[in-house]
Amino acid sequence: MKTKAVRLYGKDDLRLEEFELPAIKDDEILARVVSDSICMSSYKAAHQGTDHKRVPDDVAEHPVIIGHEFAGEIVEVGAKWASAFQPGDKFSIQPAMNDPRGPVGIYSAPGYSYQYIGGDATYVVIPKEVMENGCLLPFKGEGFYPASLSEPLSCVIGAMHANYHGTPGKYVHTMEIKDGGKMALLASVGPMGLAAINYVLHREDRKPGVLVVTDINQERLDRAASLYTVEFARSRGIELHYVNTGVENPVELLKGFSGGTGYDDVFCFAPVAPVVEQADDILAFDGCLNFFAGPSKAPFKAPFNFYNVHYNNTHVVGTSGGNTDDMKEALHYMGKGMDPAGLVTHIGGLNAVMETTLNLPNIPGGKKLIYTHIEMPLTAIADFGKAGKPVYDRLDAICKAHNGLWSVEAEEYLLAHSDEL
Repeated sequence: MKTKAVRLYGKDDLRLEEFELPAIKDDEILARVVSDSICMSSYKAAHQGTDHKRVPDDVAEHPVIIGHEFAGEIVEVGAKWASAFQPGDKFSIQPAMNDPRGPVGIYSAPGYSYQYIGGDATYVVIPKEVMENGCLLPFKGEGFYPASLSEPLSCVIGAMHANYHGTPGKYVHTMEIKDGGKMALLASVGPMGLAAINYVLHREDRKPGVLVVTDINQERLDRAASLYTVEFARSRGIELHYVNTGVENPVELLKGFSGGTGYDDVFCFAPVAPVVEQADDILAFDGCLNFFAGPSKAPFKAPFNFYNVHYNNTHVVGTSGGNTDDMKEALHYMGKGMDPAGLVTHIGGLNAVMETTLNLPNIPGGKKLIYTHIEMPLTAIADFGKAGKPVYDRLDAICKAHNGLWSVEAEEYLLAHSDEL
């Protein structure tokens, strides 16, 4: 079967190509990709090439398909998996498998490391290690885009689970955010920050009593506040504040919202040294700083107060992606009505992937959602009404009926009328 895919050949070398997929083996699965959301991690891989830990050294001779936040449906199942999967099943994939048999060992991941599987393709061959590691995840919900966004949501879920706190007088670390505590999400109204807010407000087993969300862009703060409202947070037992930290003394401002104690859990969503330093400055006793944002370059450093490490038991953790259980948790909450559409600000076709990926930091807004079987320029949802074509006008009307957000209704209409774009 032929596939169209965006493949990585080296640093800044992406190519949209059509080529033949090999016939599947008994331990493989053929799948049709429907949607993929573009991640900053793909931007890093595209610019770093073989310097990236997940990209094979021989990528120039054996290019890999990019994209790892994807969803689709199964087309053909190898004999080994016939009792577990069926043609027509919808799926999402946990890309971070940590399987040493992959092309780059434990760092191997669909979307970075494989010739025949990645999200920015029409059809893919799912290798055996994906199934053997339990990383091919059924999706029972409506549409496809929620399953694509389960991967980024799993990253923030994993971050919450990775935080920890001590027990006074004992050498015991208790994993997780502090239930009923005070939490700050810094520089957190980009896509991943919005995912974190959404998760915190919908989580069932534990939650903070106070949640402070910061940024220096008031327009982005206002959008976040309109999507995840103070009133809804209150109904969940959470005191929520959106705070612009572009002021003379942001640390003093933020400590005020904590009642002067500082925060038990602080998440830093920007690899910016002053933001990391600010996060350190607002930690409470036994406070945990989670450095979530991945720097693009290895020498990144920021000051950290080791007086407080010694006397106030402050500490730092870092997370990079979620695991399979985190993705299952994401799919669970989506099945219970948590819609990730607030993350999405742009829609495009496979033809838009290369330019979007290589220029991702310079494109404003949130997640860029790609539908791989259509041709469509990357278009902001807010600009649908300006395109001057009936199909865009209808998409505009559908999105406005959904509070300006993407939706299953919009997805179904786009897929049914893509020839009219």
